[in-house]
Amino acid sequence: MPHSEWITVTAIGGIALILALTAVVTALCRRVKQPAVIGEIAIGICLGPSLLGLLPGDWPQRLFPAEIRPHLGVVSQVGLLLFMFIIGWEFDSGALKGRFRSTGTIWISSLALPMALGIGLAWLIYGSHDVVNGRTVPFTEFALYLGVAMSITAFPVLARIITEQNLQSTRTGTLALGLAAADDLLAWCMLAVVVALTTASGTAGFLTVMAWSAVYLAAMLWLVRPVLAAISGRLKVAHTPYVAVFTAAGAFASAFVTSHIGIHAIFGAFMFGLVMPRRRDSLLHRVALPPLEAAGKLLLPVFFVVTGLSVDLTTLTAGGVAQTGAIIVVACLGKLGGVALSARLTGMGWKDATVLGVLMNTRGLTELVLLNVGLSLGLLTVQLFSAMVLMALVTTGIAAPVLNLLLQDRTGQTLVATEDAHPGGTGAAGVRPDVAEAAAGHGHSTS
Repeated sequence: MPHSEWITVTAIGGIALILALTAVVTALCRRVKQPAVIGEIAIGICLGPSLLGLLPGDWPQRLFPAEIRPHLGVVSQVGLLLFMFIIGWEFDSGALKGRFRSTGTIWISSLALPMALGIGLAWLIYGSHDVVNGRTVPFTEFALYLGVAMSITAFPVLARIITEQNLQSTRTGTLALGLAAADDLLAWCMLAVVVALTTASGTAGFLTVMAWSAVYLAAMLWLVRPVLAAISGRLKVAHTPYVAVFTAAGAFASAFVTSHIGIHAIFGAFMFGLVMPRRRDSLLHRVALPPLEAAGKLLLPVFFVVTGLSVDLTTLTAGGVAQTGAIIVVACLGKLGGVALSARLTGMGWKDATVLGVLMNTRGLTELVLLNVGLSLGLLTVQLFSAMVLMALVTTGIAAPVLNLLLQDRTGQTLVATEDAHPGGTGAAGVRPDVAEAAAGHGHSTS
């Protein structure tokens, strides 16, 4: 068999293995009431050097040889870009309107405290992780990146957990969704700045990247968005076969542009989703969203395995284990503690405030996306990357069991806090419970 054909066949076999394992582990996660993303991250770690690599025979290399990993990387990026595009398209700006006066203190605390603690942690551990691939990482970029990493909340997995706990029509649930939406939007903007700082050559290069970014944003908001709205209004049933194809082309083209600007491809896909027309009853939404979301769900497991192959828990020394513990503690103190305390100070009861903090502490796939950006930019050592992935696993995994404890009264019945639930309606934050409940994979409502 020619070598090029061997690479293709081996990559196809690897994808088949990934998808089969994902289906099994996803089913197991549902049985134990955990988000699918927990099992998918675990699959990636187990197939890498952390577990499979401990067996004789170098199985990670045999299953996923170095020659096929770039091909798997391309497949994973396609799934990731589709995921980010769907996140942008499903983002509901209505969740943010009219909430800042009453929740401004909580929102500021949910960002400021985690970021401050993240920067403080960076100051403590910088000496152990200041050199990546022979390059010294500037402290400013390292500290800002860790601050952003500690500040993020996984809006998709949050929506799923809120629905499963029947909190979608409660004040706590809708508040969590609104805060998470605001958090993530600002966090992505801050990450774009960190990426620009890292990739730019000097102050002039950074200003150039920022200038082109401003031009790109202006073009997307004032040119692309109205054009898409006009096209959406003129679509007919005869155009159905082409709608999803051209929509995907637009998302990938936007990702291509932002990658060349210097602020990473994921921002382009996300931004194209943000400027898409929002009417759920439109032909564009009904025809384009389902196949693109399904394609993203199908390909995302490859992203988890590519991530897992970069995680090497065997690199964690005694000091590394201590740092991992510190990272988890800082993450929980910053997000869970900061949100719960500020919510209590604004008049919430301790139980509702703690529930809100636990919800905001979930990180899921969103954190993995951010960590992969840091790894690809050379901001993270393998050891620190592995520790941060474990933090994402822990903060996401503890949400369901802790909420089960908090939302049980003395008779063991789940409490539905302040308002009557409306299972067939739309929550105040714009997340449809039926969609979140029905989704089983890795799309906007699950990961």
